[in-house]
Amino acid sequence: MQFINVTDPEFKTYGRVVEGYEVDQILKTLDECSPLPDDVVYKPEEEELHKLAQTEELGTSLFGGMPFQFGYCNGHNTKLNCLEYHRDSEFNLGTEDFVLLLARLSDLEDGKLDTSKVKAFFVPKGVLVEVYATTLHYAPCHADKAKGFKVLVALPKGTNVGNAKTAGKNLDDRTLFATNKWLLAHKDASEIKDGAYEGLFGVNIDIDGDNN
Repeated sequence: MQFINVTDPEFKTYGRVVEGYEVDQILKTLDECSPLPDDVVYKPEEEELHKLAQTEELGTSLFGGMPFQFGYCNGHNTKLNCLEYHRDSEFNLGTEDFVLLLARLSDLEDGKLDTSKVKAFFVPKGVLVEVYATTLHYAPCHADKAKGFKVLVALPKGTNVGNAKTAGKNLDDRTLFATNKWLLAHKDASEIKDGAYEGLFGVNIDIDGDNN
C-alpha cells in the first residue's frame, strides 16, 4: 500500500496533527512502563501515565475538561482485521513511527465497508494526531518490525471498558462491541468469534504485502 504522511493534505478529512504541547515525559513513560509483545496488547488506562503533569495538562486541553483516559496499544501488527469508531475523537502518539489504516464512516454502504476504501497513513514518532470521531480506525501497524510500536491511546474515560446493553434495533446496536466502541470486523478476524459484527468485505489488508 501507499503510505500517506499525516502531514499530507489528504489526512485532513480523517484527522489532524496536534501541535503546541510538551509530550516528552509521556513518551518516556510510555516507552519505559509498557510492554512490547509479539502480538498486540491494549490497555485503556495506564496509571503511570496519569501520574504525569503533562498528562493532566494535555488531557484537559484535548477533551475540553471532560474526564479522560490515557492508555496504550503496543506490539507488532500488519493487518487490518477490524475497524472501529467512537462518538468522540481519539488521540495517538507513538514512541516509534507507526501506520494507521483508516476509512471514513461515510464510506459505509448498507452497514458494510469495502476494504478498498481503506488508506494507510504514516505517523512519525513523537507526532500527536487526532483521529476524528467520523474516522474508522483500529490497532496501529508497525513501520519497523524490529521496533514494533508503542502508541498512546487517549479517549474519553470509560471508552472500551465493559459492555453496554442495547435493544438491538438497528445497525448501531448491532455493531456496539464495548462502551463507546462500535466495531466492524473482517470474516478472518478473531473478533468474529467474540460476537463482532461482520462489516468488512474484500481483502483483509496486510501492509506487509501478504494480503489474503
